[in-house]
Amino acid sequence: MYGTLARMKIKKENLDKVREMMDPSAQRKVEGFRASYVVVPDQRDDEIWLLAVFEDEASYKKNAASPEQDKEFRAYRALLEDDPEWIDGQIEVYEG
Repeated sequence: MYGTLARMKIKKENLDKVREMMDPSAQRKVEGFRASYVVVPDQRDDEIWLLAVFEDEASYKKNAASPEQDKEFRAYRALLEDDPEWIDGQIEVYEG
């Protein structure tokens, strides 16, 4: 699996809008997409961490380069304080 981890500072008044956009029923279908996970840190309610998981690097990069993803990112970006911090890479799963 492959994906990205993003740290995003959200304008406080937009937190509910971001949550609505991340709702699976509001998202488009993306080939190779597996899951997304969101963490809202304790005592930092103006920040979220997003992990987007894809089947493989090729699926991730195809989506990242698509016009649809660019449009979606611009909608998210308008709700943020600053550009997200991104970390792309292989995802290893260790389950107990």
